[in-house]
Amino acid sequence: MDFPTNSTPTDPWTQTLGLLSQLCGGDARPAAREHEAQFARMAGSAAASAEASPARARTGNAMRRPVSLSVLERPSSTTVTIAWRDATHCSYGDQLWLAARARSSGICAMSGRAIRRGDLVYQPRRSRPRPLNDGAMILASVLRDVEAD
Repeated sequence: MDFPTNSTPTDPWTQTLGLLSQLCGGDARPAAREHEAQFARMAGSAAASAEASPARARTGNAMRRPVSLSVLERPSSTTVTIAWRDATHCSYGDQLWLAARARSSGICAMSGRAIRRGDLVYQPRRSRPRPLNDGAMILASVLRDVEAD
């Protein structure tokens, strides 16, 4: 039997994310607070130096989410295969990234460092449909340092 109720149906995934954000919202660890403050400062300076556009707005929002990155292989000197995992946005098990010059300012997904227009970066290969992390960038210098370790 169906009984009418006054409650609004809630998507289970949205409800789960809401509950998790409530649990994680009060992180009192000093290191976590300092990291968040540093990231906010870098994001603010990158946004101030870039002119506004929807693509940049998408990139800025994407970089505020915590992601997990793993370098899987280096097929050539200008390409790298990356495993990208973002629990709330997208996940790519083996995504090809290509070397390019940054067309806009942003934040390095691997290090959190500021990226200026013209810096050598790696970006997800363009495809159809467009990858959900298409605004993400990794500084080439950071990737070299990671590979050297």
